Amino acid sequence: MKLPYRKNAIIHRRKITHYLLSLTHPVGKSKAVFFRGIGFNEENIERLKQNLYEIVQNDIVTKTKPSGDNKGMNYEIIGPLMAPNGKIYPIRTVWEIKNGAIIPSFITAYPV
Repeated sequence: MKLPYRKNAIIHRRKITHYLLSLTHPVGKSKAVFFRGIGFNEENIERLKQNLYEIVQNDIVTKTKPSGDNKGMNYEIIGPLMAPNGKIYPIRTVWEIKNGAIIPSFITAYPV
């Protein structure tokens, strides 16, 4: 199945800048090492966001589970990420839809 309401999916810029690309974030720093290592940085944030949007629009949900706060559902989607270094990497993305909402929010991404 595809992610419900995927056309409404949102990725907050801060989630990229202060989490996925942050070398000082307690949880995100290992992800930042990966994403920076394949060429993503503050100068190409929109490219990273666009690639993540393509995954959520084009690929299928591989796993669902209740969100950590039990106020919605988390959906995992694995898809290809075209990196600035010219290579394609399989990436697991996680999206959350709160109960009663129709807007999936980007939670995280990391290599498979």
